Amino acid sequence: QVQLVESGGGLVQPGGSLRLSCTASGSIFSINGMAWYRQAPGKERELVADLTTYADSVKGRFTISRDNAKNTVYLQMNSLKPEDTAVYYCKAFIRTSLYAGREYWGKGTPVTVSS
Repeated sequence: QVQLVESGGGLVQPGGSLRLSCTASGSIFSINGMAWYRQAPGKERELVADLTTYADSVKGRFTISRDNAKNTVYLQMNSLKPEDTAVYYCKAFIRTSLYAGREYWGKGTPVTVSS
């Protein structure tokens, strides 16, 4: 059974930093398309970053990286703003065999930026 589990969220003051982690576990053949999304209260879920793209609102402040050996993707978030407050979700396309794969989502980790 494949799972994506996020961690690292919490409460931080404006200007602060957080590092989110997302680890895939289970019977994994390969992982592609790892990405971070977020959903703020009352808003639609939006792409924050994948391995080639950043949302305009986070460019220069957030950095995505991946550790293939650990099946983990990270999101380093610096210079956080109140408008970054949201639940952050990890998404990946995971193959359990050469011929079987689908998109998986984690359950999310909440980030609150407030003084």
